[in-house]
This record gives sequence, structure tokens and C-alpha cells, in this order.
Amino acid sequence: MFLDLTRRRNPALIADAVALHRSGAIPPNTSVIDLDAVRRNAAAFVAVARAHGLVPFAMTKQIGRNPDVSGALVAEGITHAVGVDLECAIAARAGGLKTGHLGHLVQIPRHSAGTAASLEPLFWTVFSEAKAREAAAAARARGREQPVLLRIAGTGDRFYRGHEGGFDADAIVETAAAIDAIEGLRFAGVTSFPATLFDAHTGTAKSTPNLATLARAKEALLAAGWDHVELNAPGTTSASVLPTLAAAGATQVEPGHGLTGTTPLHAVQDLVEEPAIVYVSEVSHLHQGEAFVFGGGLYVDPVLGDTPTAALVVGDGIDPAEVNPTPVDMPAANAIDYYATVNANDCAAAPGDTVVFGFRPQVFVTRGLTAAVSGIGTGSPRVHGIWSADGSAPITVELALANGRSHA
Repeated sequence: MFLDLTRRRNPALIADAVALHRSGAIPPNTSVIDLDAVRRNAAAFVAVARAHGLVPFAMTKQIGRNPDVSGALVAEGITHAVGVDLECAIAARAGGLKTGHLGHLVQIPRHSAGTAASLEPLFWTVFSEAKAREAAAAARARGREQPVLLRIAGTGDRFYRGHEGGFDADAIVETAAAIDAIEGLRFAGVTSFPATLFDAHTGTAKSTPNLATLARAKEALLAAGWDHVELNAPGTTSASVLPTLAAAGATQVEPGHGLTGTTPLHAVQDLVEEPAIVYVSEVSHLHQGEAFVFGGGLYVDPVLGDTPTAALVVGDGIDPAEVNPTPVDMPAANAIDYYATVNANDCAAAPGDTVVFGFRPQVFVTRGLTAAVSGIGTGSPRVHGIWSADGSAPITVELALANGRSHA
């Protein structure tokens, strides 16, 4: 999806990713992240966000909560993360990002509220009074007052299937007062997702009805006497959409793919953010004219529909800039992605060849690895570490033995 874009705007990332794989510095099934490009993207995003009075919380699930990237984001002014679920918030905290927002999209389980409270999130989203009372009890146990955001839903709002839930937007004034009256909580604002979506027909990012619902709710709350109302507006977040969000009253934004230049909008427009990630694999073996490519992280985000997949198959001594993309037969969505296959004759594939994909990543739902690399294009790239999909160090033989995991 983003292979041609990366070849055009960041060819050094592909060249260095290939060289690092050829040298054995990175294994197959690794998303290679251009750390310097991410820093430039973050700096550009933060500048626009600050100009519009917006606070950014980083969404790091897409890049496997890579801790080296987290450190770079903090250095560029994005100090807090949004956790798509509790585990995401914990992983981001371990990587150096404080907890800015949790409970949205995934609510906090009842018996995990204490763990969530221990992160002392700036904001905690609840979908119901029951969840609000769980958050309140956990906050009281820690002797603090927890600011909460209310997920709201209005007529005509759009939600992905399985994401539904929230308070009636038309009753937000009464609901905010009721939640604010719960000891241990302070009503802080409203949220919904998605506030912005890519429109494939026009090739632009458009505000959803959800954003209008949020804006009306904030207006009603201010009119009812609330002196400040946070408006959290995630979805397809790049620097280019921030003026529109700010005009609607947003105060918080949550860049994820914007930090790696991989929102759907980046696929059709050259935005300020550069493409900063590729997926690297390797040809395992040949069979009946097909080259089998190691999987584990072969996830194609369906946000742009049924998009054909292509990859660069690069052998020893070959310049990846001279290689044409080869169509890839991806594993079925309901199958385990042990391998993808390519026609070995189309690309003269051989076992051990490097294979480079341009995915829109969602590393956290895969068995993939991540590696942040600085110095891309300088002649001296540096791999900062190899990390598992949850941001932890992958299990090695040595680590397994040290932890008593050997069967001996």
C-alpha cells in the first residue's frame, strides 16, 4: 500500500533496511522504523498542534509500542500516550510515555480498575455509569480525583462494528452533572471515534458526524455553565487535519499513523509527514515455482479496502532501487500467516533473499518484531534494538534458559 510512496519519498529507508537484513542485523518479520523520520514527523505535528492549542497523545499500538520510538517522541514534545486498552497503556508507560488517556477504545475491566488508576492517567474514558463508578472507586483508593471523559453517541454517528457504546449525546448536560457528582471523579469532557475518516472517493479526509456531535455537546456544556470542556477527537490524525479539529473545539488529538506517515491520506497526498516504516521479510524456500516468504506480521489493514499487495524481492548485490515490485499472494485473513508467496520466476527469487513490504502497520495484533533505526541514509545506520509486538524484548534462547524455561 505504501511501498511506492516510500520508494519515492524515503528510498534510503528501503536501502538500509535491505542492507541491515542482508548483514543479519535485523531478522525477517521485522517492521523497520526510521527513527529520524519519526522525530521529524513528531516535531512537525507538535508545531501545528501547539499553534492550534491542541494536546497530542501518541497512539503506539501500530508500531508495537516500540520503546526506542517512545523515547524519541518524548524528546520531540509528545510526552503522553493513549492506550487503546489497558495493556497498551502499560506497555507505553514501560517505554517512557506517561498515560494521557485510557479506556477508549477499550473499556477497563472491572477488576483491573486499580491497575488503571495506578497509572494516574490524565484522562479516563467511560461508556456507562457502571464503568464510571468502578473508576471512581479505584481513584478513591489512591486518594485522588480522576478526570473522566464521557464517550457519547448521537443520531447518525459512525462507529466501527464492535466499537459501539457510550452515553446519549442529547442528555450530555444532565449526564455530566451526574458523573461529576460521583466521589472520586471529575467530569472533564467528551470523546468519540472516529472524528475524521478517509474518503476514498475524493481522496481527502472528512469530518464524521461524530465530530459535529462532540462540538454540539461541548457547546451545550459551556452554555450550561461548565467553564472548560475537553474534546478528544481521534481518527486519521495527521498535521493536515488539525486546523479542522481545532475549529470544531477539539483540545486533544491522538496521532498514530501520522507519526509514521501511513494514514490513508498519506497514500494519496504528500503531507508533511514522511513514510517512516517498512516491513522486512525473507524468502524461506521454493516450491513448484513459488517463493515462500516468512510471515508473522503479514497484516494488511483493511482501511483502504481490498488492496493488492506487492513487495520488493532483493538478492545479494542488487540495488533495491532497480527492483520492480512483485505481486504477493497473501495468506487468507482467516489463516495463520506462516508464509506469503510470490512467483519465483517473476523476481528470480532465491532462498535468503530480502523481501520488503510497505504495509500500513498494526504490529500489536501480529507476531511481528520492530526495530528502530537511526542514521538512515547516512551510511552508518544504527539498530537501537529488536522488540516484540507488545514492546518487550523478544524471548531468546539465552533469556529462556535464564528464566528457567528450558525443558532440560
